[in-house]
Amino acid sequence: MIKIIRARDYDDMSRKAANIISAQVILKPDCVLGLATGTTPIGTYEQLIDWYKKGDIDFSEVRSYNLDEYRGLSHDDPQSYHFFMNDKFFDHININPANVHVPDGANDDADAACAEYDKMVEEAGFCDLQLLGIGRNGHIGFNEPDDVFSKGTHCVDLTQSTIEANSRLFEHEEDVPRQAYTMGVQTIMNARMILVVANGENKAQAVHDMCFGPVTPSCPASILQLHPNVVVVADEEALSLCKDC
Repeated sequence: MIKIIRARDYDDMSRKAANIISAQVILKPDCVLGLATGTTPIGTYEQLIDWYKKGDIDFSEVRSYNLDEYRGLSHDDPQSYHFFMNDKFFDHININPANVHVPDGANDDADAACAEYDKMVEEAGFCDLQLLGIGRNGHIGFNEPDDVFSKGTHCVDLTQSTIEANSRLFEHEEDVPRQAYTMGVQTIMNARMILVVANGENKAQAVHDMCFGPVTPSCPASILQLHPNVVVVADEEALSLCKDC
């Protein structure tokens, strides 16, 4: 079941999403958070940082597991998602660095890297709350449109549309890695709550298909319709094709 929360704009979306995450942390201080990268969640992280600095939220017992990482990038590479999370969130709150987990992009043995990450997420009891963005093609994490829904953490070849979307974070498009390690759809679905954030007109079709289209691996996010506790927080532009919700 998908619950849709309308936001006026990006800032409103970020505050509403941060409210949901902060409630999870306050109610269960040692919760397991699944976190996402990309530009969409940045405002949410900034709001959480602001509340932390005001003393409203404590991350000292929180454990986090990020969705994905580029293959071939070490944790300290400025373009890695591990570096991104430190820069945008972890370095500004009191989370224990030992409780922060991101797939090991530096491990070129894809099978070993993915199996290790699956084991860690499973031993943590899966996520209490999984934060997701959504790609223009309906991908979640780096689970691209496919013939089947993925299961555990795996190595993916990024589609051209994803490479183009992520190129804004690199100096040149050719610098964007062509592969990544990502949590699988089944792993995501094991989270007890899923929170999706979306903004902008370019996400409107993907948001509509996620919420109201057929459940198909050609739109990976559509499987969220089968989860019992999904909240989508999106701005008016991203919901422009969802007139009746």
